Amino acid sequence: MTLNIQSLLNSQQQRETERDVPAINMDILSWLIILSLLFLCLWKSQRPKGFPPGPWSLPLIGNLLQFSKKEPLKDLDQLAQKYGPVFSLYFGGKLAVFTHGFSSAKEVLVTKGLEFAGRPDNPILDYIIKKKGIISAPYGQAWKEQRRFSLMLLRNFGLGKKSMEEKILQEATCLIEAFAENSGAPFDPQPFLETAVTNVMSSILFGKRFENNDSSLTTVLDVLHQNFKMAMGPWAMLYNAVPLVRRLPLPHQRILTNIQKIFAFLEKELEEHKAMFISGETRDFIDVYLEEIKKAERKGSSFEEEQLQVLLMDLLTAGSETTAGTLRWALLYLVAFPEIQEKCQKEIDSFLGSNSNLQCEDREKLPYTNAVIHEIQRCTTVVPLGVPHTPIQNAQLWGYQIPKGTTIFTNLHSIHHDESQWKFPHEFNPSNFLNAKGEFVKPEAFLPFSAGPRVCLGENLARMELFLFLTSILRSFQVSWPDVSQAPDLTPNFGLTQLPSSFKISMKNRQEIN
Repeated sequence: MTLNIQSLLNSQQQRETERDVPAINMDILSWLIILSLLFLCLWKSQRPKGFPPGPWSLPLIGNLLQFSKKEPLKDLDQLAQKYGPVFSLYFGGKLAVFTHGFSSAKEVLVTKGLEFAGRPDNPILDYIIKKKGIISAPYGQAWKEQRRFSLMLLRNFGLGKKSMEEKILQEATCLIEAFAENSGAPFDPQPFLETAVTNVMSSILFGKRFENNDSSLTTVLDVLHQNFKMAMGPWAMLYNAVPLVRRLPLPHQRILTNIQKIFAFLEKELEEHKAMFISGETRDFIDVYLEEIKKAERKGSSFEEEQLQVLLMDLLTAGSETTAGTLRWALLYLVAFPEIQEKCQKEIDSFLGSNSNLQCEDREKLPYTNAVIHEIQRCTTVVPLGVPHTPIQNAQLWGYQIPKGTTIFTNLHSIHHDESQWKFPHEFNPSNFLNAKGEFVKPEAFLPFSAGPRVCLGENLARMELFLFLTSILRSFQVSWPDVSQAPDLTPNFGLTQLPSSFKISMKNRQEIN
C-alpha cells in the first residue's frame, strides 16, 4: 500500500514536471522572439557606413518624438550644432538627411544640382499625384517636357511682360477697393489677399477671375491650407511609414478627401474648356495644353489629361499659398515695425509723385522698399524646408555617402539665418539687403525659391506680385495694429508652408490722413 501511494505521488510529480516544461519553453521562446525583434529594429536603425551622423532613434518611430510640436526648426538648429551641417534622422524606419546653413545646401541645390535633382518616394503624395506634374515629379524626360512646356506657356501668357504687370495691377486695384470697403473696423486681410493672388494665376490657367465671395474658390483654398498643414504632420508620416494603416479611418484620410475636392474643381474647369474648345483659338493654359494633347506626334508622350490636372494643381498651389502667405507676413511686419512702414511710404511718395502706378522696373529706384520686401521673405521663409530632393544615383555630400533615393531636406530657414552670410541674421533689418551707399544688394544666400535645376517655376511671377501688391497697399493705406495692449504675434505655425496665425489689422486711407 505504501509503495502504491509513493508510486502515485511520483507519477503525479512527473506529470506536473512534464506540463511545466512546455510552459517554461514557451516563455523562453517568447522572450527570444521579442529580443530578436528588438535586435532587428536596432540593427535596422544603424546608419550605413559613411552616412551622415545623427541621434539615436527608437524602433519603429525613429526620431519623431525628439521634435517639439511648435518649434521643430529650433530642434533642427540644435541637432546641427551637435552633428554638423549635414546630419540624418529616422522618420519611422527610413533615414532622411538634413542640410543646415548655406554651404551644404548650395552643394545640393547648385554645385551638384543635377546629381540631387530627383524627388524621393512619398507614399501619400505618390498616391495622390501618381508621380506626375512638375513640383514633386521625379527627374526625367517627362518632368523636363512638362516643365519646359509650362514655362513656355507662362511666358506666352505674359510672364515677364507688360501684359502680366497689367493683370497684377488690375487685381491690386480690386484688392485696394476691397480693403477700402472693409476699413471701417479691424478686419482679417487673408481672404482678400488670397483671392487677388489666386486670380493672377487663374487668369493664366482658366482665362477668368473669381470674386471674393466665390464659394468654389473658397473651398479650394481652405482645403489647400489644411493639406499644407497636415503634410508635415504625424498622420501623414504614419501613412508613409506604416502601410497597414493606410486604409484605416484615421485623420490622414482627410488629406485624401481634400484632394478629391481640388480635383473635382479642376475637373469642372477642364470639362468646360473641352466643351468650348476650338482648335487654333486658344484662350488660356488649358486650351493650349488640350491642343498639345490632340497633336498626333504627342501620342505616347507625357501629355495627357491626368498629367494636365496635376499640373494645374501644382501651378494653382504654387501660385497662391506661398505668395498670399508672404503678403500676410508683410502686413504683419509692417504693423509690428511702423517706422519701417513709414520709411517705405516716404520713398514711394518721393519717387512716384503724381504718377498713377508703379511698375516692376521701378524696383531698382526704390532700394529701401525692395530691401524690406526681401527681408520679410528672409525672416519668414514661407517654405522652411523646401521641397525634398534625392540623388538620382549614389552620390557624395559634404564627404558623406548618400545612396540613391535618400530623402534630403535643404533647411532654407537655416540658410536665411546663417551667421556667416548675413549682417543681422537674427533680427528684422532691411540693412541685410543694403550696402553702405543704401543701394539694394541681394546676397547669394537669399533662397526663398530654392535654386538650381528645380528652382521654383513661378519665382519671377511671385517677385512681380509681391512688389506691385505691397507698394499699392503702402501707397493707399496706413496699416496699424488695432490692439495697443498686445503686440503682433510673429510666431510662425510650422508646416509644409510656415504661416502666421489669423490676425486683424486696421487700415486708414492715407489721403484722408494727409
